[in-house]
Amino acid sequence: MSEAHTQGHADRVMAVVSDPSAPARSALAASWVRSAALYGLDPEETRSPQTLTESELRQAREQVEPVLHAAQASLDRLFLTVGASGCCVLFTDRNGVPVDRRGAAADDATFHRWGLWPGAVWSEAAEGTNGIGTCLAEERALTIHRDQHFHTRNTGLSCTVAPIYDSQGRLAAALDVSSARVDFNEGMVSLIAAAVADAAQRIEAETFRRAFPHARLLLASDGERGGLLAVDRDDLVIGATRRARLAYGLTDASLAAPLPVDTVLFAGRETSDNLRDAERAGLQRALARAAGNVSAAARALGVSRATLHRKLARFGLRGRH
Repeated sequence: MSEAHTQGHADRVMAVVSDPSAPARSALAASWVRSAALYGLDPEETRSPQTLTESELRQAREQVEPVLHAAQASLDRLFLTVGASGCCVLFTDRNGVPVDRRGAAADDATFHRWGLWPGAVWSEAAEGTNGIGTCLAEERALTIHRDQHFHTRNTGLSCTVAPIYDSQGRLAAALDVSSARVDFNEGMVSLIAAAVADAAQRIEAETFRRAFPHARLLLASDGERGGLLAVDRDDLVIGATRRARLAYGLTDASLAAPLPVDTVLFAGRETSDNLRDAERAGLQRALARAAGNVSAAARALGVSRATLHRKLARFGLRGRH
């Protein structure tokens, strides 16, 4: 990297940092300002990223272990998608430390030299504006492409990242695809951004499924709202992904008490809790499970066929004989 490029990038960064109105006009400028003013970083800093000890890295892995385990298949699939284009895949903890990685052996030396390796610290506080750190700081998917980085020494990288939330909707990790190719263009970035976003959603869904192995999972969607709900056998919501929490106003406190699924999905609409309606719904479910066979439904409910016929008649329901 030439001295002129180094000085030129640093000058551009500091010009933005010194402009009081810049953060209001651009999210990137706001990150550059945080890097310089809040974290006291210098864009001309040449040292390599900080690296955790083996013991510290092991602890970092353990803290994010449930999500990391759920991510394995998605990491493999994502690397199969992007690996041939000279990219590596990094799974980081919420502090911006890669704890798992996928990469081609032929590219390992290059990515290790850049610090795109397990144990390196890519938080915004440590490295300034960068894909991993800024994604975690702002909790949004983004790409930091080449000279959008704060440090001049990182301007050869293009990093596309999405945040990952755990089964309780808490920020837990980040998924990154990075490249050091000089021909990495906007078209490639767009394709990779879609792949990263899809993989992050699959990891969150698998993490949620593993956290509620005995619950029914509902894909709740209403226009722009959506997410996964975990529902027990009594139709009570016992868990919700971050998207579902945001969409339906759910919190740890509201989920701590029994919460009927219909009050979540149909908030503001009239619902019935009377015993007659509950019994009618139970009979309909029993018939549906038995494909309309009254004898089979009666056996499942533990009542006689005659008793079930009387109940069905009372509610105006019919099954097939």
